[in-house]
This record gives sequence, structure tokens and C-alpha cells, in this order.
Amino acid sequence: MTVGFFSPLPPAKTGVADYSAALLDALKREVSVRVGSRACDVALYHLGNNRLHNEIYSLAIRRPGVVVLHDAVLHHFLLGRLTEEEYVAEFVFNYGAWSLPLARSLWRERARSAADPRYFEYPMLRRIAESSMAVIVHNPAAASAVRKHAPNAQVYEVPHLFPEAVRPSVQEVAAIRSSLGIPSKEFLFAVFGHLRESKRLSTVLRVFRRMRREGENVGLLIAGDFASSDLERSLSPWLSSPGIYRVGYTPARLFWTLAAAADACINLRYPTAGETSGITIRLMGIGKPVLLTSAEENSRYPEAACIRIDAGLSEEDMLATFMRWLARFPGHAREIGARAQQYIAVHHSPAVAAARYAEVLQNINTQMRASNRQKIAINTSY
Repeated sequence: MTVGFFSPLPPAKTGVADYSAALLDALKREVSVRVGSRACDVALYHLGNNRLHNEIYSLAIRRPGVVVLHDAVLHHFLLGRLTEEEYVAEFVFNYGAWSLPLARSLWRERARSAADPRYFEYPMLRRIAESSMAVIVHNPAAASAVRKHAPNAQVYEVPHLFPEAVRPSVQEVAAIRSSLGIPSKEFLFAVFGHLRESKRLSTVLRVFRRMRREGENVGLLIAGDFASSDLERSLSPWLSSPGIYRVGYTPARLFWTLAAAADACINLRYPTAGETSGITIRLMGIGKPVLLTSAEENSRYPEAACIRIDAGLSEEDMLATFMRWLARFPGHAREIGARAQQYIAVHHSPAVAAARYAEVLQNINTQMRASNRQKIAINTSY
């Protein structure tokens, strides 16, 4: 069996590209893989919620194969891809004629789509889910979203993989902290990735400032590019506060060094988009405690291996409580990180993920061959 592999790959600045590069190396040990080739037995399409996936999405519709949904909300992707009339028609295709007024309203108000929960409540998955031979997701929330749009779809949950980590030396970690002006005894929280409204950065900054006023010995590293200049502008007065260390886009080596330098990671997400965070997997995989939003997307992680923060009215107070606890009891933080590392090593290794991908792809290839034989038999019977 030969697999056609379609995905953004490095140097594209996206988590899907990094994930796909790691998967590609492991998958080649299981099956024959051709990157970007249509001369294959079954195609594997990686889809995310940004314009880098435009061509892949079109090809997946025209030449169905197995689709990997890295985001189980494609609404924002389609907003950027379609004209108004195309968008309205696609929305009605997903949700019925009754939704026409809502579709037109959502189009008119699309400037607020990054933070408005309505755009996350309508994932718009029906076309790709019904067209594909199978859909691979990374968590039960994404699986549920696919089945709601396409009840007959074959949906497989495959664990998001933990790529091979770069292990910086103690000297490198000390040097990066020193270069950023981070005191050696300061407990460092970190936020990584594309900085969108949904990452709850304003909440994190409010809690951090409160802790500094209370005299807690904490720092906050914010590493990543802002997805919106408006968001960056609105938060700029906060970003210059004492104890905040700002880094832009982080290539792989720098990311791993900064991750090693952090004592804990904050990776909240609301509204959620059905995605499993690669940042969460990576930080847990190197033994860091991660504070994440309590949601179905994160339900597979053991309770003792992460810290869950409820979305909504209690979010800020819960975050403050747990951040204080970690900073005051760093030994407990290390214990959580150790349990996280153990769990990720067992359940999210590239070998485990690749074996599961190969199993799904082989299953679909077998189904395709059986279907083709049946068609031939029917044709020859006349």
C-alpha cells in the first residue's frame, strides 16, 4: 500500500507542519509514503483552520481519501475561503434552510469571529466529512463534532503525537533565562503559540499582575506571534509590565530551549475548536505542568497529570489559585510534570500514533479494493 501525504511542512509556521513532519518520519516505517503524490492507493489529507490548507481541502473534496482534522471547526477557514453567497450556501448545506438568516448575520459580523462563540458552535464539517472515506481526529470532542455533521462517517480517534524533543543542556537553559533577564529563582510561567483571542491572554495577564502586586516571585514568558494586530495593540500596555518577557515566533530549537526554561505552561483555550494542542503535548512530554481549559478536547489526560481550569465566570479565580499554588510549592509542580511526562511517553509516542495511522489507512485501502472488485463484478454481469 502506498499513501499519498498532503500537508503543510516546515518551514511553514504552523503546528500542523511540525506535527506532519514528525508523523511522516514515523509513518514511513509502517507504510510506503509519497509526499504530495496523487499516484497512491489512499491519500492522507491534513486539514487545519487557516489558508495554508486551501489547496489540500479542494483536493480532498475532488479526490476523496482519509482526512485528518487538526481543528474540528472549519468555520473560520471557510469564512476566509468563500464569497458571501458561497458561504451562505455552505452554511445552509450544513444546517438547513432555517439557518439562512443566521448565515447572513454571521457573514456581516465576521470581523468578530475570532472571539464570538457562535462561530465555534457551527463547525461546518458536513461537506468534508461526507466526502471523505474516513476522518481521523485526536480527541473525543472532535469525533463528536464530525458525527453530528455526518452520522455515517467513519471516524477514528488517533492520539496526537509527541515529536522527538530537542534536549537543551543546563547551560543553555540558564543562558536563555539570563539573556531574557529572568532571575534564577523566579518561578516562570509560559504561554506559547499563535496568540489569538481564544488563548485567554487578557485573563492570564490580569492574574499575573495581581500575583506580582501580592509579592509573588513569578515571571511570565509570552512566546509567539499575535494573530491579530488589534489584539496586540489592546494588550501592549500590559506586555511591558515588570516580570513579563516577550519573544516572537520561536523556531524549533528556540522553542525547546524556552520550554525547558519554563517552570509551568499556561495553555487555555475558549472558545474551543475541537483541537488537541500540540503545545500541551510537547510541554507535558518534557515534564512540565500545564494549566489547560477543562473541556472534552482535554478529557483523555489523567487528572493528576495536568491542571484543569473551568471556562466562564470562575476562570480567573481558578487560574489565580493554581498559579499561586504552583509558584509556592514548586515540588508539587515537578510531580505533576513527571506524571504528565510518563503518560505522554506511553500514549503519544510517534511510533504509537504511526501504527494507528497505518491501521486506519490499511483498513480504508482494503475497503476500497473490495468496493472496486464489487463494481467490476457488477459491470461484468451485464
